[in-house]
Amino acid sequence: MSKPLWAKDLPLDEELHRFTVGDDPETDLHLLASDAAGSAAHARMLGETGFLAEAEARALVGALDGLRQEALRGELVILPEEEDGHTALEHALERRLGETGRRIHLARSRNDQVATALRLHMRDRALDLGSAMHAVARAFLDLAVREETTPLPGFTHLRKAMPATWGMWASAFAEGLLEELEALPALWGRLDRCPLGAAAGFGAPVAVDRGLSAALLGFSRVQNSPMDVMNSRGRYEQALAAWIVSAAGTLEKALWDLNLYSTESFGFVTLPDAFTTGSSLMPQKRNPDALELARARCRELRGLAGLLGHLAGGLPSSYHRDHQLLKAPFVELLGKGEELFRITSRLLPGLKVDREACAAAITQELHAAARACRLAAEGQPFRDAYVQVAREIQDGTFRPESAVPVRLGLERTAEALASSSAWIKGRRAFLKTTYEQLFAWGAK
Repeated sequence: MSKPLWAKDLPLDEELHRFTVGDDPETDLHLLASDAAGSAAHARMLGETGFLAEAEARALVGALDGLRQEALRGELVILPEEEDGHTALEHALERRLGETGRRIHLARSRNDQVATALRLHMRDRALDLGSAMHAVARAFLDLAVREETTPLPGFTHLRKAMPATWGMWASAFAEGLLEELEALPALWGRLDRCPLGAAAGFGAPVAVDRGLSAALLGFSRVQNSPMDVMNSRGRYEQALAAWIVSAAGTLEKALWDLNLYSTESFGFVTLPDAFTTGSSLMPQKRNPDALELARARCRELRGLAGLLGHLAGGLPSSYHRDHQLLKAPFVELLGKGEELFRITSRLLPGLKVDREACAAAITQELHAAARACRLAAEGQPFRDAYVQVAREIQDGTFRPESAVPVRLGLERTAEALASSSAWIKGRRAFLKTTYEQLFAWGAK
């Protein structure tokens, strides 16, 4: 029972075995529930197409339903000698169903099995990350509404530039993340093709119904070319990683700003006590460790995405064992990306803006552009107005003029965020129904 699925009663070097197994017993725990769902669809397809007796196929689906629930609860383990999650599932089926459990692998390879498990996992995790990203965008929008007209100096080159508001600052990040959320349906569309049935990358040697397998798993289409299934290892991981990294890049700027604005030198905002830590030496210190670690996490995510690119690149077509090393950094990237968004969404509501300090920082020269534009609007060439205002600032005769308030359109942002949230909830409901219908076919 402890033999690898590929064992042929030939000698096996134990050190080599450990090297080839690598982190799979730990990493594959994240994929077990998806692997069980893919296996259930495969078993049901075999039963409905006559490759397995219907009673056996139903028994397999029922057993896989139980194993999936155990995996979701974190109760299913992968023993070191079992090599990977595929072996653990097949051994569990054999323990529960005897000879029937040994029939599950007909017309399937571990190559299309892992591709299917990863594709299912990506669908689920894309929705998790979308929900976490939405929570951050909503928190920024709430801050924008709360502090819509609170003054805040606008900076370029880290020098004061023009008057802005906290509403303008916060809504910028709400809209940046909204743009990422609006990209999620297109990303989902890339994932919405089923690799199951590609076998080792050359198609199953018997006439399986790939369309049925796809439909049972909630895919709208089959990934037609079995060779492309293998070529795409790393492609979808990089697409999802790029989406996460792009959103983190938007968030990184806000984290940087908040670190700066919360310093004693600026004093524009106070961080919630629960999100700061102390010094081991200096009793007075409250350090912005959460902000700094979140900021570093954005760079860490870029590093993990870069690692995926290096691992997936430089290979010929078809399957190669190099692909195994994609799983661990990809799973790590997904987890750390979601954690970044969740911690930030919890931090933002606790920010306390010092409105007096912010108003005092709007010094006269920040209104220079407004005065130059008014003079130009009254008929003076802008370049002449620019020189005149610069001279007024230099000789101390400058008198500030207020700029026209910027319309932020917060209602439109709120409506768009609500639409994105509804899409995510709709996809979740669809997947829930899909899995319920898949496993309802199993033996009771």
